[in-house]
Amino acid sequence: MHADPLISVVIPVKDEAANVATLAGEIRQALDGVVPFEVIFVDDGSTDATVERLAALKGDFGGRLRILRHVRNAGQSAAITSGVRAARGRWIATLDGDGQNDPADLPHLLARVDAQADPAPRLLIQGARTRREDDWLRRLSSRVANAVRGGLLQDQTPDSGCGIKLLPRALYLDLPYFDHMHRFMPALVLRAGGTVQCVGVNHRPRGGGQSKYGINNRLWAGLVDLLGVMWLRRRGRLDFQAREET
Repeated sequence: MHADPLISVVIPVKDEAANVATLAGEIRQALDGVVPFEVIFVDDGSTDATVERLAALKGDFGGRLRILRHVRNAGQSAAITSGVRAARGRWIATLDGDGQNDPADLPHLLARVDAQADPAPRLLIQGARTRREDDWLRRLSSRVANAVRGGLLQDQTPDSGCGIKLLPRALYLDLPYFDHMHRFMPALVLRAGGTVQCVGVNHRPRGGGQSKYGINNRLWAGLVDLLGVMWLRRRGRLDFQAREET
């Protein structure tokens, strides 16, 4: 019998049959003996053998591996949110499902916080990729997007799009949900009165399968989302309190 998890590692996946077994094993290797944990894979409408590969792993994890499924594709932010809602841990760590985030970085993020604190601090630990293992177009588009986003939102991070993050579950659930919110987590946490710390992390070539992202579904959608987050920041009022009368 395992202790209740302190950390829930949430991984959104779509058609990642080639990567999930390796990724699950690396997470277990990184966290075994470090902190009580669970791993939650959220399948976002895969059409390959992703779910079957995950189901075959469950026996080796002794109840610490869970699988959620969306009936149809709902997007990465929706998958992460489904995982967070179902999570049993006080802290949430997120990783991309393509294997490019390195689970060996998770203990480094944990070392930046007192994970046992009660209540947990309103703190986001945001990974920042020190060396991108992507083609030149993705590196260039990410550099431009980070510069524009950082200049307009002042979100205190050089790499908001990095998928490896650590934050309290309660803090995540306080954030406004919208499609693509995962790209703007630092700005949303700051809007909620939290703080952001950045940690340099490893970045690896994709292990298998194909990337789901391109110019059309990142650049144009990202511009619309950016305007929406700017509106949220301007309209958000956090400097009010209610006192119960006795």
